[in-house]
Amino acid sequence: MTLTQVWGALLIFVLCPLLGGLPLISWITYLFTRRQLSQVGTGNVSVSAAFYHGGRWVGILAVLSEALKGIAAVLLAHYFFPTEPAWEIIALIMLVMGRYWMGKGAGTTNVVWGFVVHDWRVALLVFLIGGIGFTIIRDRTTGRYGVLVLFPLILALLHPHDSARIISAIALSLIIGWIYQKIPDDLDLPTEQAKSESKSVFRFFRGDKAIIPLERELDPQQVGSKAATLSQLKRWGYAVPQGWILPPGDDMQPLVKYLPVSESEPLVVRSSAIGEDAELSSSAGQYQTVLQVTSRPALKEAITQVLASYHHPAARGYRRNRDLPDTAMAVLIQKQIQGVFSGVAFSRDPMQQQPNTVVLEGLPGDASQIVSGQVTPEQYRVFFQQPQLVGAGLTDNLEDKTDNSTKPAPLDQQENGDNRSPSVEIEGEGDLPPALIQEVATLARELEDRYHGIPQDIEWTYDGQQLWLLQTRPITNLQPIWTRKIAAEVIPGLIRPLTWSINRPLTCGVWGKIFTIVLKERSQGLEFNQTATLHYSRAYFNATLLGDIFRRMGLPPESLEFLTRGAKFSKPPLKSTLRNLPGLLRLLGREWNLDQDFEQDYHHHFAPVLSQLQEQSVSELSDAEILERVNQILSELQRATYYSILAPLSLSLRQALLKVKDEELDSSQTPEIASLRSLAQLADDTRHLLSPKQINCDNHASVFTTLSEIPDAQSVLEQFDQFLAQYGYLSDVATDIAVPRWKEDPRPIRQLFAQFLCDPPPATKPPKRQRWKAEVVQARLNLKGRVTEVYSKFLADLRWSFVALEKRWLESGLLSEAGDIFFLEFAEIQRLIAETDQVLREELPRLINYRRSQLDEHRQLRSVPPLFYGNPPAVSFLMQTQSEPAQQRLVGIGASAGQVEGLVRVLSNLQSVPDIDRQTILVVPYTDSGWAPLLARAGGLIAEVGGRLSHGAIVAREYGIPAVMDIHNATQMFRNGQRVRIDGRSGIVEVLE
Repeated sequence: MTLTQVWGALLIFVLCPLLGGLPLISWITYLFTRRQLSQVGTGNVSVSAAFYHGGRWVGILAVLSEALKGIAAVLLAHYFFPTEPAWEIIALIMLVMGRYWMGKGAGTTNVVWGFVVHDWRVALLVFLIGGIGFTIIRDRTTGRYGVLVLFPLILALLHPHDSARIISAIALSLIIGWIYQKIPDDLDLPTEQAKSESKSVFRFFRGDKAIIPLERELDPQQVGSKAATLSQLKRWGYAVPQGWILPPGDDMQPLVKYLPVSESEPLVVRSSAIGEDAELSSSAGQYQTVLQVTSRPALKEAITQVLASYHHPAARGYRRNRDLPDTAMAVLIQKQIQGVFSGVAFSRDPMQQQPNTVVLEGLPGDASQIVSGQVTPEQYRVFFQQPQLVGAGLTDNLEDKTDNSTKPAPLDQQENGDNRSPSVEIEGEGDLPPALIQEVATLARELEDRYHGIPQDIEWTYDGQQLWLLQTRPITNLQPIWTRKIAAEVIPGLIRPLTWSINRPLTCGVWGKIFTIVLKERSQGLEFNQTATLHYSRAYFNATLLGDIFRRMGLPPESLEFLTRGAKFSKPPLKSTLRNLPGLLRLLGREWNLDQDFEQDYHHHFAPVLSQLQEQSVSELSDAEILERVNQILSELQRATYYSILAPLSLSLRQALLKVKDEELDSSQTPEIASLRSLAQLADDTRHLLSPKQINCDNHASVFTTLSEIPDAQSVLEQFDQFLAQYGYLSDVATDIAVPRWKEDPRPIRQLFAQFLCDPPPATKPPKRQRWKAEVVQARLNLKGRVTEVYSKFLADLRWSFVALEKRWLESGLLSEAGDIFFLEFAEIQRLIAETDQVLREELPRLINYRRSQLDEHRQLRSVPPLFYGNPPAVSFLMQTQSEPAQQRLVGIGASAGQVEGLVRVLSNLQSVPDIDRQTILVVPYTDSGWAPLLARAGGLIAEVGGRLSHGAIVAREYGIPAVMDIHNATQMFRNGQRVRIDGRSGIVEVLE
């Protein structure tokens, strides 16, 4: 060792400890704040300066000063021992010892920054590996001792031959570990004042990483929809009780240790399972809720109970029956509100899917007794008369929750409901104040608007001053939402069963194909065959499904409101646009090649099949041959439907992008326009053959009679026949095969011809020379016309095939009058031809009459609702025509719509459960969540108590079984084996024997 190195060692052993103990932080903090840091916190002046009293800038100076000490010590050793790096670690050891002797700290910051200068690779690897480990383990004590083991180990791996350096690193780790045992934890704060002052800074490091406040933005895939929704509501400004989340798999000890709990501040512990409270599955009451938790041991036990309830056989059975995966459960702990009145409310009536009604149930006390189904609550219905309470008007200011213009005055400012708005009508009587009922109903409807029109099931409580929101979730049996918007334009008018049974799979299948092109693997799980349905014999589109598809395509959340209310889309985020760019490019490729693809299919498929159908005499075919012809047409229609959807979309897209006006385009090649122009031209050529007296505009028959008597007009009649031969496949509603074509019933077109004779339409001139943009769009318009011609011709041939079959069945007596076949579904026609369904053949006249009368009833409706919620329960035709008289008739509360007949099975408890099936009508004293496995197997339910918003009623609606509540003494009144008929909508129970 040289003399210089001797002086260097002396400086390291003397100067480095003094540098470590130098109170630079205290001086800086006192200079800025006049506070003595040694008298606050744990005595660790660095931590106190950074987080207790110093403020942000003083904290930064604290960290910076400690970092500079470590860097200075390493640079000092490197200067005197440039080839012996072990001395740099020895300098850090001396710095740490001085830090502990004089500053009562561990010197962790000194070592960290010193090692960055000493060997940045070791520092980086320790940071990465230690950071990942700490993120997984999330335990501060384990994390810091793990780092003390990690850094000498990594140094040894990087420098395996430098034994002095390795030994020095091990010594440094041991010394720091020993100091950790001697000094108080920097982050264990001894006073309530200190806890308060550093709460936000030290929550993560102190070890209570499980304490996630409800105010934080939460991911439903990590903590469940219940907790995530309440978090969102609380951040929006709604009165949600203070709460905390224990994520799945996290340690409960920090929660038990730190949460405030006492006799005066009780807590409620609730489940928030992944998948609970989703749009299509509620899990209502399947998991445990523990009320009135007043001590830390009770809190620990409550959390354990809630977690254990996820694995309860009933909960597992529910998930299995609803095809839900086994995932995990978070736990939600909230301050319990001592309610004066409590209850539940549905923003839409779950029994009457379309009326503008809020259903509310409540009682004095907390809400648990209502949802349990063990009491019959007070029931109210609130009718909103003003559209602005339920339409888009509410959503205009929802982002600014400080605007309370839609909310009624606070209850303490109202006098027994005297100030109730005249736009609200309340039905029902009980103890709940009318003003409270109105406020709850308004809240329920406001939350529905918050969630883009999805009906909400809310749980609420009122403490005498404040209305608290305890929970909100989608009403599962009111999903999906069906919209008449757009459907009324695409498929207008009333639709018969045969038309719908053919059009629906064709249309839904093609839309599914188009969406799959864009979404690819993200289309997994989408039921495209549920895109449309019939209500009131009219087409409705599935707004819920289409909204989901739009959101998967990157469109904004208001996609559902666009479909149901016509709301405008906001600009989609760039991230989602880029994500969907490959799919959009695939769809663009299909659009670009659409004309070439159509030409190929036209020459190889459409034209040959249409020619074959024209040459074939359908009246000479047998039933089986007609069915084979129908299947051939349907095969080609499936291909043609693709073009009938994509061609108009392509036309609209090009016209919008290129900004081409309608008057720049020539529609003469579309069959609709071409036929009318041809008829107008024929009328113009005919007009000079008739005098004004011979033209009767109101009687087309007389016009054609006159023409037949004029020799020079014979050519006109021939041209009219040629017109029918060319355009006879058209009709007033081309998509409805139940509507006769012009070829079959020329009366409408004859009448139009007579009108053209009297009042010729204005002459239309094709646009002058088109600019290139108009030519691009014109090509798509011409393609659309050709597609419409092909599609309409196939539909016409399809109709004529069924008409020929109907004629044969009329002659055989299977059908009784023309048009009967269109009241059958295609599958039923197939079974009749195959003679595999004798019951259908016997019940055919009654079935057709029933459907015909149903169509007539729907035709009488002046208007149909623009929205329909949920799917109506399936009721068999035989059930509808049942006429067996009832011996006894009881009336309760209809809780789940539908009609069913079956045999009674009385159950007073769940101790012994017999074999039950869909023919079993369960009679029970009440319905809480424990009855769910039985409801999944039963055909119907009768309960002695309970309301339509109880957990049992919700589960019954999810399973789609009729349920009637509040039949007093039902378990004593009914006997096993009795046959009963129940109507879950009206609440009527009829004893048949």
